[in-house]
Amino acid sequence: MGVEEHKSKSPKSVKFAVLTVSNTRVDADDFSGKVIIELLTSAGHKLARKVIVKDDIQGIQQALRDFIEDSSVQAIIVNGGTGVAKADVTLEAVAHFEEKQLPGFGELFRTLSHQEIGSAAMMSRASAFVSEGKPVFCIPGSEKAVRLAVTKLIEPELGHLVWEANR
Repeated sequence: MGVEEHKSKSPKSVKFAVLTVSNTRVDADDFSGKVIIELLTSAGHKLARKVIVKDDIQGIQQALRDFIEDSSVQAIIVNGGTGVAKADVTLEAVAHFEEKQLPGFGELFRTLSHQEIGSAAMMSRASAFVSEGKPVFCIPGSEKAVRLAVTKLIEPELGHLVWEANR
């Protein structure tokens, strides 16, 4: 079965959750979280839940566990905390949940990002994996990075990835 046949069997609409990781953002100024929601809902997907947590390993893990256990959530997008600063602990927090890594996501994100920002793209630790049949994307918190990740990588393959992860 080829890619096109797989995509034809994939859900056209996915229920997703957004987890914003930030020590400074609140709902009113969570522009990156709003962009994720705007881009995915305009493509026909549905927001199931949204949460903002601090750059704290336990808080991130609890929110991610809640999303994974929520039967209304099919995919999760985590934004923020993917850099190299001491406060950036998203990947350390989520490593516990990784069942199947999707290294191509991070590789492609950094390649596309390099075209826009140059060698600074190497500092991004954007990644993706599957946990209990749910794709989890960890992307930078900048609005520009969110737009890049969602429009070029996440949205075009979201239904396909959900289908593949559950067959």
